[in-house]
Amino acid sequence: MMAHNKILVVEDDEQLLRMLQSILSQSGHTVLSARSGAGAMEQLIREEVDAILLDLGLPDMDGKEVIRQAQAVTTSPILVISARGSEKEKIAALDMGANDYVAKPFDAGELLARLRVALRVSRRADNVPVAASGAKLQIDVDTRRVIVEGRAVRLSRKEMELVRILAAANGAPVAQDKIVEQIWGPTDDTEHMNLRVLTWQVRRKIEPNAAVPQYLIVEAGEGYRLKVD
Repeated sequence: MMAHNKILVVEDDEQLLRMLQSILSQSGHTVLSARSGAGAMEQLIREEVDAILLDLGLPDMDGKEVIRQAQAVTTSPILVISARGSEKEKIAALDMGANDYVAKPFDAGELLARLRVALRVSRRADNVPVAASGAKLQIDVDTRRVIVEGRAVRLSRKEMELVRILAAANGAPVAQDKIVEQIWGPTDDTEHMNLRVLTWQVRRKIEPNAAVPQYLIVEAGEGYRLKVD
């Protein structure tokens, strides 16, 4: 029996979606599903998943665009499942950031084996213990890792960008407008909600208790600040 994980399946073919749900459920996984790229992104914003099974032929956008957008909000491994069996398509998906590529039709046993590998690699990267030194919070921008009291966690690109901006202020608060402009560019007030979601995602990963933050702190009327020591 495979370990319990939460898997997001992005597939618009109802019959194949049901088959994948059955295969994964019988292997002990919790399965979430989406039938479009937009639906996949909504799920990823709401839920923290352990892996994504992604069809490239979606009704609203190409699956490679979903790969690109997903990497802004999650570091979970992405396994592409596609009828596009050409080497060019496979290379393009892997270059965009997919962790593996399984051509349709596929064998259920092989799919589960590849999923096990992706989950093992991801888990090792997320849970590598690191010797504590000095600061309680250490940041490695290149690998998108934050070391919290000796425990390493990985952040998505946008999550790391938020942490990098706050860290550069050396403990001083950074105004929300300034953060929004640096991450999303000149935009309207709707991005402030995105900032709140992003802040919550980072807290969920780095804080002992996200509801009572010790590191990513909001200062009323001033913005957000990062407490490193």
